[in-house]
Amino acid sequence: MIDGTEIPAAIEMQDVGLRLGGHQFLFDCRLPAGSIIGVTGPSGAGKSTFLNLLAGFDTPSRGRILFQGQDVSHRHPAERPVSLVFQDNNLFAHLDVFTNVGLGIHPALKLSAADRLAIASALEKVGLSGFEKRMPATLSGGERQRVAFARALVRKRPLLLLDEPFAALDPSLRREMASLLSDMHRESGNTVVLVSHDADEIKRIADYAIFIDHGRVAVAAPIAQFSTGENDPALRQFLRIDES
Repeated sequence: MIDGTEIPAAIEMQDVGLRLGGHQFLFDCRLPAGSIIGVTGPSGAGKSTFLNLLAGFDTPSRGRILFQGQDVSHRHPAERPVSLVFQDNNLFAHLDVFTNVGLGIHPALKLSAADRLAIASALEKVGLSGFEKRMPATLSGGERQRVAFARALVRKRPLLLLDEPFAALDPSLRREMASLLSDMHRESGNTVVLVSHDADEIKRIADYAIFIDHGRVAVAAPIAQFSTGENDPALRQFLRIDES
């Protein structure tokens, strides 16, 4: 519930358990549709594992993962309605910008005229018109991240998962990319799950946030409520809220 209004769930983690080596993870939460959802917590708490379970890179040993009410717990990553953006952009160095974006539509690059128009439109939206023939090595870090965003745009999936997408950028570029992400979200209305170790970034971008601590979702709340520390001592310490 946000501002007194029940929001449909885009994602539900129902008693989802996973053991990796000596680490045990157990996630249970219900995340609102059409929101930017921040995922934060200390290093090693389980943020990337949480995202990997949503993406399908890890398979739970118990519980269910629901996307828009559909159980995807054991579906292959390619069968899930998600797009992914990683910190390293995941661009192919030997392919130009247009082709890298086109891979988001069809891995064999069987592109129709409409597909090509969609790619051109996506590059325009992220401010990269005229960059179609450029190679990744000739781009700045911010420009490479824009290419990754354009590829996510053309996929038109209802869920966008981002794993520390701005971590390698300087502060001014981080703010620029965060603003671009917010613009993309307003246009698409999709659900965004953003993993970040930067609590201030989460508070600045997200509508809703979860705090993962020791492999569990300790807090899940609208961002205004989350930012107070939610009466959770570990979250208050992470947010550096003065207890005095």
